[in-house]
Amino acid sequence: MSFYLVQFLSGLATAATLFLVSSGLTIVFGVTRIVNFAHGSFYMLGAYLGWTLVERWGTTPLGFWGAVAAASLAVGLLGALMEIGLLRRLYRSPELFQLLATFGVVLVVQDAASWIWGSEDLLGRRAPELRGSVDILDQPFPLYDLVLIGLGPLVLGLLWLLFNRTRWGTLVRAATQDRDMASALGVDPARLFTGVLFLGSALAGLGGALQVPREAVNLHMDMAIVVEAFVVVVVGGMGSLTGAFVASLLIGQLQAFGILVFPQITLVLVFLFMAVVLVIRPYGLLGRAEDAPPTAASPGPPLVAAAGAARWAPALLLALLAAVPLVAGDYALIVLTEVVILALLAASLHLLIGLGGLVSFGHAAYFGLGAYGAALLVKHLAAPMPLALAAAPLVAGLGALAAGWFCVRRSGLYFAMLTLAFAQIVWSVTFQWYGVTGGDNGILGVWPPDWAAGKAAYYWLTLALAGGALLLLRRAAFAPFGYALRAGRDSALRAESVGIDVRRHQWLSFALAGSAAGLAGGLYAFAKGSVFPTLMAVPVSVDALVMVLMGGIQTLSGPVVGAALFHLLETEAMSRTDWWRLVLGTIILVLVLAFPKGVAGFVRDLWTRGRDA
Repeated sequence: MSFYLVQFLSGLATAATLFLVSSGLTIVFGVTRIVNFAHGSFYMLGAYLGWTLVERWGTTPLGFWGAVAAASLAVGLLGALMEIGLLRRLYRSPELFQLLATFGVVLVVQDAASWIWGSEDLLGRRAPELRGSVDILDQPFPLYDLVLIGLGPLVLGLLWLLFNRTRWGTLVRAATQDRDMASALGVDPARLFTGVLFLGSALAGLGGALQVPREAVNLHMDMAIVVEAFVVVVVGGMGSLTGAFVASLLIGQLQAFGILVFPQITLVLVFLFMAVVLVIRPYGLLGRAEDAPPTAASPGPPLVAAAGAARWAPALLLALLAAVPLVAGDYALIVLTEVVILALLAASLHLLIGLGGLVSFGHAAYFGLGAYGAALLVKHLAAPMPLALAAAPLVAGLGALAAGWFCVRRSGLYFAMLTLAFAQIVWSVTFQWYGVTGGDNGILGVWPPDWAAGKAAYYWLTLALAGGALLLLRRAAFAPFGYALRAGRDSALRAESVGIDVRRHQWLSFALAGSAAGLAGGLYAFAKGSVFPTLMAVPVSVDALVMVLMGGIQTLSGPVVGAALFHLLETEAMSRTDWWRLVLGTIILVLVLAFPKGVAGFVRDLWTRGRDA
């Protein structure tokens, strides 16, 4: 019993940290509707600043807790500056472009932290007067963790007083429930949003600074914590602090005891739990239904098929790309092959986001399923490449068909997080099933046959298959299927009233998008000669989102332009500097501010204005 009690207390200490971070994310999203990927970066900055200040002042209890508080306030100020200097300029843009902007901040912060503190893990000193442990039924338990356990309810109580007993808190709750009505009644949204970003970022920084005595500070803390924080927020219910607290407690205990009860699925136990909760309770444990999904793509102008000479632009582009091997070297062909593959991946995701208004955080799962489907046939059955490439979209499509049946029953961020849960489950199976997938060692030796082994030959093959798939996706967009999908995106209630089965169309679009991503994955496997579980990881899904958003949601050419721009910028930055994330993140921020509708969207608007003039 003493062992299980200590495990229970360890789960409570973990829950306290999760609540501190997720409470800030809940507050920010509830008021501003921003999917803030930079929240994990603020947590990481809180840890680094906390480490620096604790090393300087932390020899006494007053110095230690003063350092923690100072780090939290400093991170809060950085969050406020991000809102004033960046996000405030994007409130009139589609909401997903704010996600792209925060992703640029993530890249900038990663390299800035590496430049300031180095890439090595930093071990912090223990908290003064809290270095020892206490015996609980003859089992030692860290005294500092007991303080963290008490800190969680204390912060919840203080936040409750702030939001229920102050005028500012009343305004925040009003904006959370109805932002437009609050603005109509005279609430200054700019000032309110700045305060909310300060508070949310300060809570993330506090959570990071409090981790200094518990774990090493490193550059990978940001993405790890932000995914868990999103899980807590979604399980608890969007905008519910009490729900976030309850979800933190449940997930903390799940992590504490899961490794004992379910050691084989520890990596995805949290995501399995989230999937089960969302299937049973669509809006989380204490959440409520929202009138409009906050992450749905804005309707924008209707898609119109190109007329006149413009309708020949895709064929002309394909002809120009087909002629590239006549003048380009092997390196250029390798890069262009990757661009074509990524363009298909981005276009498949655009089918969900741009046409269906469904934002997927786990689209890399189907890219990886296609890659593994092709690689496994080659490795275990010695299948020829044509058969393996044919199997790639089939395997991915079946996976998307199964996952989509559950996912399309939810909307907004709940849909996005459910797609992430299924992606993490697939990644975990691939990562741990050594006998079939090779685990983290991957599958090697997946090369094209002699007739396609040349760089030019494989480039032409990729261009033909990916180009055909892109044309199929374009045809689907202008078919009755595509129009029905957009009708469900713009107004599901009206679409249902005229006889459109919105859920069935979304399900089919999910399967079609997964199949297209699977073909891209199969082509990528033969291009690289190997596949690894990282193809299904969260960063690949985020990269696909960035490609779509950089190009623009409201044009069919957007994902193609975005994929080319993102990959070429990334390749160029990586080849020229070790600080390529900083360079790439800065470029993304500049593009977001200069082209708030994406590059392709800007060009389309410019063309429209010139034609009308």
